[in-house]
Formats: sequence, structure tokens, C-alpha cells
Amino acid sequence: MNATTAAVPQTSSGISNAKLGVWLFLASEIMLFSTLFTTYIVLRLSATSWPWGWTALNVPLGTLNTAILITSSVTIVMAYARAYDRDVAGFRKWMALTLALSACFLVVKAFEYGHEFSLGIGPSTSVFYAVYFTMTGLHGLHIVGGIIVNSGLLYMSYRKDCWEDPLFLGRVEGAGLYWHFVDIVWIFLFPALYLL
Repeated sequence: MNATTAAVPQTSSGISNAKLGVWLFLASEIMLFSTLFTTYIVLRLSATSWPWGWTALNVPLGTLNTAILITSSVTIVMAYARAYDRDVAGFRKWMALTLALSACFLVVKAFEYGHEFSLGIGPSTSVFYAVYFTMTGLHGLHIVGGIIVNSGLLYMSYRKDCWEDPLFLGRVEGAGLYWHFVDIVWIFLFPALYLL
């Protein structure tokens, strides 16, 4: 057994404890968002009137944010690929691009929320807007969480011993899995709220 294999604790399934932990965390997040989507469906089906998303929300900004998040999924995959190849400069470039796209998503969402608030629209306006602000707000908090984790990984990449640590690649992979989850949630949120 070489030193690299011994340094990464494994479960009996051959999956590292870190990766198993990320998957269990994502399972709990799936249950959270599944509950929210189920609540949305029940409220919508039981409502006597419900606005069509495209008439109540800013579809062009929602579409822009969808493109931003899909692009950020590509950039985080590239960051992982660069980390796997131990291409330090490449990892930093792609991770910085992922962070920039994440910030762009939040800026676009802030403009959207700002416009709605300026019109007097808030969570207490209607059940539709309560659902919209709850689901997109919680998603936004997950984006902030991803920014914190990815910023930490970018910061760690400037330490010389980071690239000798066999756990670093696993951390990048875990962050990528989380980021893809955040992206997938938005891919369900966008049509459910903005288009239907």
C-alpha cells in the first residue's frame, strides 16, 4: 500500500469518507428541496388563482442566471480537471472564473429582487411570491455557501503544501459535486417558477 492510498481514509465500499460525507449531505439537501417543491405543487394545485411565472417574474434575468450557472458548472469541472493534473495556474484560473460567475448570479438576482421590492412586491404580497422568495432565497444562500467553500479552495491552492496533500483533490471534487447540485436545483426552479 503506498502512502497516498493510506492517507485517504476509505470506507468498505472503496469510496473515501469525504466523498461519502458529501453524498450524505447532498441527500439531506435533496430532501429539503424536494419538500419545498412538493409544497409548491400542493399550494399551486389548491390555489383558486395562481399567476403564470412569465407574467409575474423577469424571465430574461432568470434565463441569464440559468446560463451563468450552467457555465459555472463547466468552469468548476475544468478546475477539478486542472487540480487532477496538478496544473496550479489552470486550477486557479478556472476556480476564479467559477467564483466570478457565482458572484454574477447573485448580482443579477439582487437586481431582480431590488426591482420587485421597488414595486412593493415581497414575500407577503401573495402565496406565489412567498414561494418564489423562499425557494430562490434558499437557493441564493446555497450559492453563498458554494462561494465560501470555493474561495477557501482557491486560497488553499496558494499554499505550497496544498498540492502535496492527497485530500486536496477530494475537497475540490466534493465542492464540485455540491456546485452541480446547486446548479441542478436552479434548473428545476427556473421552469417551475418562471415559465409555468
